[in-house]
Amino acid sequence: MDHTHKPSPLADEAALTNEDKASNTGDGSVDVKGNPASKHSTGTECLEQLSFFGIQYNLVTFLTTKLHQRNAAAARNYTMWQGTCYVAPLAGAILADSFLGRYRTVVAFFSVYIIGMGTMTLSAASPAAISRSIQPAVFSLGLYLMAIGSGCIKSCVGPFGADQFDGGDPVERPKKSSYFNWFYFAMYVGGLTSGTAMVWVQDNYGWLIGFGVPALCTVLAMASFLLGSRMYRYHKPRGSPVVRACQVVVAAVRKRNVVLPHDDFVLYDGPAEGRQKLKHTDQFRFLDKAAVAVGGEAAQPWRLCTVTQVEEVKAIVRMLPVWATGIVYCMVLVQQSLFLVQGRAMRRRLGSAFAIPPASLNSIYAVAVLVLVPLYDRAVVPIARRLTGNERGLSELQRIGAGLVLSVAAMAAAATVEGRRLAAAGEMSIAWQVPQYMLLGASAVFAYVGQLEFFYNQAPDSMRSLCSALGHMTWSLGSYLSSIVVTIVSSTTARGGSPGWIADEINDGHLDRFFWFVAGLSSINLVVFVCCAKRYKDNNELH
Repeated sequence: MDHTHKPSPLADEAALTNEDKASNTGDGSVDVKGNPASKHSTGTECLEQLSFFGIQYNLVTFLTTKLHQRNAAAARNYTMWQGTCYVAPLAGAILADSFLGRYRTVVAFFSVYIIGMGTMTLSAASPAAISRSIQPAVFSLGLYLMAIGSGCIKSCVGPFGADQFDGGDPVERPKKSSYFNWFYFAMYVGGLTSGTAMVWVQDNYGWLIGFGVPALCTVLAMASFLLGSRMYRYHKPRGSPVVRACQVVVAAVRKRNVVLPHDDFVLYDGPAEGRQKLKHTDQFRFLDKAAVAVGGEAAQPWRLCTVTQVEEVKAIVRMLPVWATGIVYCMVLVQQSLFLVQGRAMRRRLGSAFAIPPASLNSIYAVAVLVLVPLYDRAVVPIARRLTGNERGLSELQRIGAGLVLSVAAMAAAATVEGRRLAAAGEMSIAWQVPQYMLLGASAVFAYVGQLEFFYNQAPDSMRSLCSALGHMTWSLGSYLSSIVVTIVSSTTARGGSPGWIADEINDGHLDRFFWFVAGLSSINLVVFVCCAKRYKDNNELH
């Protein structure tokens, strides 16, 4: 298509010819030159790097063997690092939505990511290259630069990939839904590669090569991302969503004594300022007070807000109950760490020679994801589409609900296996753990991918990076919640000289009871989710 005759994105939409409107995207996206993006000449998916998993899977081993940290210190440092990785997306989202846009944010923090990886690789060099006295400090600097870079990318790369599909186009809309399946698939291709090949390289060829290879992969990922720049569709940043949300809350509180008008048409609906205008809804009426003009007052950011601003905040509030159930779900996912403890106490030998490392069963989780994503996309969706009439097959909420059911089943399977293991006095094969890993992987294909899709599709255009960041934060908060639950259960059940359910010597404890307890929490969470899902009003239907 010839772009030379197209108006700039600031031109009035009426200036576009009918042919332009038919061939351009309808979501306000532009190409690299700032012209309305063509459906035919743009559109791509973002790359997913394996560097993150290459560090994550063997980090505790490096901290204990190379930096000589105690197990407790290494575990604490690992948790703090992982928490940073999943809190940083909020900062990346604010920068993307407010100032840089998703593309520039990804590029900027890819650079931080590469610097961090390079610094970590340097810390693993020989004593001639770096003093042992400063090695821990150099490693920590690189580790947290990598966490910030990776975290800020997380909230942008998924939404940026989805931006390549026009949600208003009946042909591209189903592809956008499918995109999230393959995005998660690509992530676990990297995860499986890192959990097998990269861990093997680190164990057999040392940490310099073990960190150097992920660093090189990060450089190649950034280069590949930049090579696609001319094909991408871009959405311009539309101001800080956090500031706009705060303005609505402050204005509504200031006018808490104002009586809402009966006619919603009198609410202030000023210029869109480059954002898609949203229609008024009847939920959370208190927030509407922010859009009431008292005494003919002029528009002031912290006193009088537009209906669109108010509706953006309502959209976030509507999603919060569903978001909260995701925290408990992620608490279930992180119980894989206790699966490893369980596996170490089981019979791991196949035949007389080969012993299965308990950590290798994490690959079962990854394999389940890699097998089930294509199966879901190519088989489940078409069948469900015919049954439900929904072009996605299952709605985002139905998909999340199915994943929560599977998470309950996974914890029940783990509890059953542990109960039998205790009765068998250590003679039970580690192969019995395979079902619980597979069920947990299957639950992620439904629930976690459903959450990614939910937070993107239900968020206002100007808040998609922020909502994606909130989705990623469920991992961080779920990890912290798991730590709290483990601490409370350990201290409560270890009274009176009892070793408790989670004992240092697993055969003296009752890990099966803890797994049943988590399954119970997950069941309660499922009931709460169903109640929230029934009350939830789809943003797309409301507007």
